[in-house]
Amino acid sequence: MSYDSESQNSDSRSRRMRGRALVVLAALAPTALAGWLVWQAMGGPGGPDDKPPRVLPLPSRTEQSARPGPGAATVTVTATPGSPSTPAPSKGQPGGGPLAGKTVVIDPGHNPKNFQHTTEINQQVDIGTNKKECDTTGTETNDGYTEAEFTLDVSHRVKAILEKQGAKVIFTQDDDHTFGPCVNERARIGNQAKADAVVSVHADGAEEGQRGFHVILPALVKGGAADTAPIMGPSRELGVRIAGKFVQDTGMNASNYVGDGTGLDTRSDLGGLNLSTVPKVFIECGNMGDSRDAALLKSADWRQKAAQGISDGITSFLRG
Repeated sequence: MSYDSESQNSDSRSRRMRGRALVVLAALAPTALAGWLVWQAMGGPGGPDDKPPRVLPLPSRTEQSARPGPGAATVTVTATPGSPSTPAPSKGQPGGGPLAGKTVVIDPGHNPKNFQHTTEINQQVDIGTNKKECDTTGTETNDGYTEAEFTLDVSHRVKAILEKQGAKVIFTQDDDHTFGPCVNERARIGNQAKADAVVSVHADGAEEGQRGFHVILPALVKGGAADTAPIMGPSRELGVRIAGKFVQDTGMNASNYVGDGTGLDTRSDLGGLNLSTVPKVFIECGNMGDSRDAALLKSADWRQKAAQGISDGITSFLRG
């Protein structure tokens, strides 16, 4: 998902001031930020005044080499999109397990057929505070691996992991819509399911050299059908736990271009967040516009790690 940052918006200034403090800490100790995110994901309270604890090193991973620069992560990969290791959609029914009785909605960003229906997806829909396009085509790597293909693959992997733990998993779309669904309908699906957590899976379309993942949290929005006040707290906790587990499971650094190095960004212009009545976040798993990030996103092995990180964050949130 490509977009302009809301770095100048008043609803994100306080978080960014906190982010700048974390950037200074990260400069002094490169693993401090990752350690803080992992600590939060393991059960830190995640309040707005939390301070990073002592530095916690990332777990060692034989497949991960030293990272050469900001946001860089290098893994040994050989798989390509469409690899036989891509899991088939799970057909299992939720049963016993630590997440039994929990409902999770996974929102795979965009739709592979959106590009065939530009008129329909450009229609404006109400997102509470104003109107916005129904949906977009998403982005793609320089060699044509699309965001829609990526998000569906990762989403199926997340579903398989969560269902093994007993969760009921609902998709907003599974390449089974002519286009969309629109952003307001995506929010409605999570609301009607009374989901315990909703995660919208994306990849970004920024410039070469802009690397890393970030998790988008809902800002305080009230207008029309939008009122995010009740979900801001739990959504932030969900986002922090996903960010921490994502670092832990993938080895990828937080974005070097969004969130001031915190891995967290707050936005008020996304209908999927504005209209949600249940805890919800977006995750931009990496930047398709950067060649090094793109190599990871195209790897089936790395996508499995990304799915594990997202799933572990959701599980941590749901188990408290």
